[in-house]
Amino acid sequence: MKCSIIIRAFNEEKHIGKLLDGIARQESQHTIEIILVDSGSTDNTVQIAESRGAQVIKIRPEEFSFGRALNLGCQYASGDILLFASAHVYPVYTNWIDRMLAPFEDSKVALTYGRQIGNHLSKFSEQQLFAKWFPDVSNSNQSIPFCNNANTAIRRSLWEQMTYDESLTGLEDLHWAGAIQQQGYKIAYQADAVIVHVHEETPRKIYNRYYREAIAFKRLKPHATFNSWHFVYLAITNILSDYSAAMQTGAFLANVFDIPMFRVLQFWGTYQGYRFVGTLDRTLRQRFYYPNEFFRREKVEHAVQPLMKQIAYE
Repeated sequence: MKCSIIIRAFNEEKHIGKLLDGIARQESQHTIEIILVDSGSTDNTVQIAESRGAQVIKIRPEEFSFGRALNLGCQYASGDILLFASAHVYPVYTNWIDRMLAPFEDSKVALTYGRQIGNHLSKFSEQQLFAKWFPDVSNSNQSIPFCNNANTAIRRSLWEQMTYDESLTGLEDLHWAGAIQQQGYKIAYQADAVIVHVHEETPRKIYNRYYREAIAFKRLKPHATFNSWHFVYLAITNILSDYSAAMQTGAFLANVFDIPMFRVLQFWGTYQGYRFVGTLDRTLRQRFYYPNEFFRREKVEHAVQPLMKQIAYE
């Protein structure tokens, strides 16, 4: 069986090498190819990927969405199985790929996803989310359409029948999983296919992540609600739950400020996302997907180009 590993990346020079090294160390019986979909990196991400033998596909920043980048990578892939990995993850074990692909021996399995854990850089509250979303027990036929494309594999033949929704601001993975499950296919969770997911997010990025995911969820579930009461209740209860867990593990003092910051931003972003009305224009796309430095640079370039043309003609 041939497996195509598709990685979406933007300025990931700090992490991409660790992922690619982890892939190189895999003791797999399958043929592997690596495709990196880069959306305008200005650091050494592309050079690092190419030096490790990855095929690099580029997408213009203004054309980026998670679904569009995935579809582009899938178009260039030649594997029977398409394995998606975020550029800031890395496998824990050398059998990660084989464990991810094992459930596909059942012809009714359309999708598998593996366990995610954090590291010392992860916020305590996000560690709690990882533990909730990715338990240590596998499930060969999951009843709900949950997965996460930071560590997910699908059949290429089914992607050819149904590509990812490119208009969603997030949750394209859940949307695809739900649609394929409705067709009678299975979703399998592999607790022993473990990756470390490194999130080094600023407060603004935490807010934006939940904001865009709430916009997507509201579109997928138009009748869903999330009001100010939900925001207050969920923020408070999750802060208290995290504080309790932190005290039990001796991590309370180290996280006494980070816990409320993360949870408030998580649910405030969700609340604001549910209130969003309109279309995803270029300004929102910039806000969701790229850091401020990228677009400050872009604005300077746009301002300089007409000036340089004027100088050239003079």
